[in-house]
Amino acid sequence: MNYKLFPLFFVVLLMSFTNLPNKTTLLKISNVTTVDSDSKNASIYNQLDANSFALPSFECFSLALNGFHKLKEKGIVQKNILTLVDFSISSNTKRLWVIDLNKNVVLFQTLVAHGRNTGEEFANEFSNQAESFKSSIGFYATGEIYNGKHGLSLKLDGLEKGLNDNARGRAVVMHGAEYVSESFIRQNKRLGRSQGCPAVPVEMNEKIINVIKNKSCLFIYHPSKNQEIVAKLNV
Repeated sequence: MNYKLFPLFFVVLLMSFTNLPNKTTLLKISNVTTVDSDSKNASIYNQLDANSFALPSFECFSLALNGFHKLKEKGIVQKNILTLVDFSISSNTKRLWVIDLNKNVVLFQTLVAHGRNTGEEFANEFSNQAESFKSSIGFYATGEIYNGKHGLSLKLDGLEKGLNDNARGRAVVMHGAEYVSESFIRQNKRLGRSQGCPAVPVEMNEKIINVIKNKSCLFIYHPSKNQEIVAKLNV
């Protein structure tokens, strides 16, 4: 070995180790990625045409949009239609939105029911189990239309193991229901509840189903489950 070259070799080797990303650097890169994603989502959110409706919260929208992009990249969802359900707010308010991401416009905002064992006016307990009569949170792909006991209905495929992947087996579908109405709220002080399905007003049912059917993204949100939703979507 040429010992005259040894000091130069040592300096080059030291510099190479110095340039390796450490945990702090990797954390910074991860944070930059998150900030960049939030910034892009904020830009889209601020450009949304509310179409005379109230917008969903940014937190709900941003989380939904991140999941939508991942599912779209994998080919699991195919339409640029995003449906949001925010179960953090009262069932007496219109907490379902359908958004056209091609045109950046809110198409619908309406009432939506949660499961009878998920809560009274507010949703607070969720389950993936059959016969639980509870709602399941997380990301879904919309399936095919069929006519059932509630008339025109839309099958749903839960995409998150342990959170909602039993949806089809549980017959958790979107359908219209008479108990999802302003008149029911006036009479009972709260919206009616389903057996776990995201039921919508009868007069809105066909309109919404025909827009979101066949591989669009449906996201059911609750802030207490954010970490679990994100973790399972990344599996």
